[in-house]
Amino acid sequence: MEKSSTLLVYYGKGTPAVAKEIKEALKGNDVEAKVDAMKKAVMLLLNGETIPQLFITIIRYVLPSEDHTIQKLLLLYLELIEKTDSRGKVLPEMILICQILRNNLQHPNEYIRGVTLRFLCRLKETEIVKPLTPSVLQNLEHRHPFVRRNAILAIMSIYKLPNGDQLFVDAPEMIEKALSTEQDPSAKRNAFLMLFTCAEERAVNYLLSSVGKVSDWNESLQMVVLELIRSVCKTKPTEKGKYIKIIISLLSATSSAVIYECAGTLVSLSSAPTAIRAAANTYCLLLLSQSDNNVKLILLDRLSELKSLHRDIMVELIIDVLRALSVCSV
Repeated sequence: MEKSSTLLVYYGKGTPAVAKEIKEALKGNDVEAKVDAMKKAVMLLLNGETIPQLFITIIRYVLPSEDHTIQKLLLLYLELIEKTDSRGKVLPEMILICQILRNNLQHPNEYIRGVTLRFLCRLKETEIVKPLTPSVLQNLEHRHPFVRRNAILAIMSIYKLPNGDQLFVDAPEMIEKALSTEQDPSAKRNAFLMLFTCAEERAVNYLLSSVGKVSDWNESLQMVVLELIRSVCKTKPTEKGKYIKIIISLLSATSSAVIYECAGTLVSLSSAPTAIRAAANTYCLLLLSQSDNNVKLILLDRLSELKSLHRDIMVELIIDVLRALSVCSV
């Protein structure tokens, strides 16, 4: 299995001496000293060191801490340590990690629940994740949106693991249900992304049943909608007509990023003169409204591409392009 590349950070002392200092600091009651020690432990792991002698000390003295910084560093430490042996078998001591994570997923503090769910997105060991699935599902109905949005991402990540669909057999159905009732924009976006990634047909059905509401959705959700449309039309080109109306409606969105993506999607789906004109007009309007020169250069590149592919149509829009350029400082 691929591993993260290591860093090379110089320490004046050898690793055993640094590890001993870390161990002593972790046993103390000084929160700042513990934070500093955990940072050093993480840095050693990033440096390619294994420091197995710290594991039990961290479980014993760091785990009970309620400090948010320490909890964040603890999860980073758990992400970096080796969890399998040379044969790919999960190490026996990793059972302790399962208990830590289960406790965190049931913690009264929503921050600890949320960051733990986010941590689960980076775990690749099914044996560690499997006992946690009931606790993950419970967080789908948590009162705090920070917890719910990370619970959805955790379910998506686990579902994508080898045999992950066996851990969450009804995941697409549950997420679709959550999507229909969710009010938090970020959680709603994550739910739609999960359906798009793991159950595309459900995402398509939800989108087509909500055509009239798409223009009112949050920017991040609209961006995922455009990504879904491009994906579907790439595999099913005959269905492009279903989505043109959605794209046209999003050309009047309030977000410049959404409008830009709309124009690009429109060009990729259709070479009809009306579509090309709409895209070119959109680029010109963005050129007028944007102050960042880097953004303007990108827009000019898009217009140049349209000119090379659809010269006859772009000739009609030369005045609009010149008007946009007249106020540019590029």
